[in-house]
Amino acid sequence: MSDATLDASPRPRAAVSDLYRAVWRWHFYAGLFVLPFLITLAVTGAAYLFRDEIDAIIHADIKRVEVAQTGTLSPEALVASAVTAVPGRAIKYTDPPTAAASAEVTVATDDGRRMAVYVNPYEGYVLGTRPDRSTVMWTVRYLHSLRYFGPVARGVIEIVGGWTILLVATGIYLWWPRGQAGGVLSVRGDRRRRVFWRDTHAVTGIVVGGFIVFLAVTGMPWSQVWGGKVNEWANGHNFGYPSGVRVDVPMSDQRLTDTAQTSWSLEQAQVPETVPPADGATPIGLDAAVAEFDRLGLHSGYAVSLPSSPTGVYSGSVYPDDLSRQRVVHLDQYSAQPLLDMSYADYGPMGRWLEFGINTHMGQQFGLANQILLLAVCGGIVLLAVSGGVMWWKRRPSRSMGVPPMPADRRVFRGLLAILAVGGILFPLTGASLLVMLALDTAIRRLRGTASRAAA
Repeated sequence: MSDATLDASPRPRAAVSDLYRAVWRWHFYAGLFVLPFLITLAVTGAAYLFRDEIDAIIHADIKRVEVAQTGTLSPEALVASAVTAVPGRAIKYTDPPTAAASAEVTVATDDGRRMAVYVNPYEGYVLGTRPDRSTVMWTVRYLHSLRYFGPVARGVIEIVGGWTILLVATGIYLWWPRGQAGGVLSVRGDRRRRVFWRDTHAVTGIVVGGFIVFLAVTGMPWSQVWGGKVNEWANGHNFGYPSGVRVDVPMSDQRLTDTAQTSWSLEQAQVPETVPPADGATPIGLDAAVAEFDRLGLHSGYAVSLPSSPTGVYSGSVYPDDLSRQRVVHLDQYSAQPLLDMSYADYGPMGRWLEFGINTHMGQQFGLANQILLLAVCGGIVLLAVSGGVMWWKRRPSRSMGVPPMPADRRVFRGLLAILAVGGILFPLTGASLLVMLALDTAIRRLRGTASRAAA
């Protein structure tokens, strides 16, 4: 046997070991950054899956009414009752989604606030008022997206989404069975042994990893940079509407998302304008607009944004759990003619795919089964994060962060960095954070090397 043959056998094993170290090192960095956010996202996301049920219990005093045998009052009468209780200008009326639900009127007060006024639709009295979008579930939603903490925090969430995908990809490589039986789909040892937490982390990760990637990708449309740019790219050349939707009507500068809650595909859609008639005709009024929306077949619980000027429109929009019933209709405020009528079927292929993902992400698409599955996934994510933290704490050397060692052959980083570069191009903020992390890692290693040489 030649010397070349003798030297060949350890080389592949060394290369595999070096690649493992490189992947392990970046998995550690990704976990260090992502896991605290994953816990917050999982807890708030799990609660938001049951938003309607929770709000109906917590806010039962303003959201629930007894069904009366008499018919409901007219929308204009309900709005008048709301404005009497909270002086100002009514800007939105939300139709009761069920017979046992209250009507909601959004009022812009003279001091600049937006108040949600809940009215009994049968008797017309006000059940209560709250600042607009201040229910428990709206609070949870804003905590989930870190919206309370400004645009920088929302950018961090976008970075977390990209790093989460990296975390799962590197985790699968580390989990991949290399001849071992335990710790692949079973948990070994007891809690006093470090292997218990390693196996718990690995097995949980492989079970929920695919769901985590799905949630990260379907959460990206709400992100500040990536989501906004993709939305603009998909709909930006047609006043924010999907290509092919008829928009040959006058358009205002107002966005649909400024007037009512809307789907992701229509966040940048512009609201059309009414052309006031020359004969001095008067507006049709809210009652006639609601009657027209009912005739057009909008799903119950739709919101009607009221015109605020002679060129405004009545905008009816509804986004129920059933994607096929999503719809927005803008009515001419003088003739009640639909200026623009668009549903889920009118979205482009990318819009339909993303809306389907978003609907599933929110636990709506497949009913209770969707909610229960994602609740279990959220629980798995918390367990994954906690077990990773405990494993790191138990394994780390004393007075050290326990960063996995650098590979002996630095060339193994080339392929890994190429993959990271592709991810950075797809998700720009994540790419920028990867460069920052790489620079910090390099700087720390050089400082440590300098300190070691000085000590020697």
